[in-house]
Amino acid sequence: MKPKSPKSLELYDIMIKRGYPAEFCDQITKNLNTDWTAGRMMGYLSHYKKLPLEEIVDEMLAILSDRNRIMQKHDLEETNARWNEY
Repeated sequence: MKPKSPKSLELYDIMIKRGYPAEFCDQITKNLNTDWTAGRMMGYLSHYKKLPLEEIVDEMLAILSDRNRIMQKHDLEETNARWNEY
C-alpha cells in the first residue's frame, strides 16, 4: 500500500477530533490514501457532525468503487486510442 497523502493525514486528524477510534481512522485513511479519495471523504463528513462507523465504511467503499470505475474508464479509453492508431 502506498503511503498516506497530505489529505489522508488531514482526514485522519479530522476523524480523531470527532472522536472516532484511532484504529478505525487509521484503516479508513490507509484505504483512502490519495488526495482525491481523502478529499471526497472529507467532503462527505463535512455535512454531518457524527456518523455511525458503518456509514463511514459504506461511503469509503463507494468512493473506492468510483475511483476504480474511473481508472478502468481511462484504461479503456487509452486502449481504444491505441487501437484507433493501429
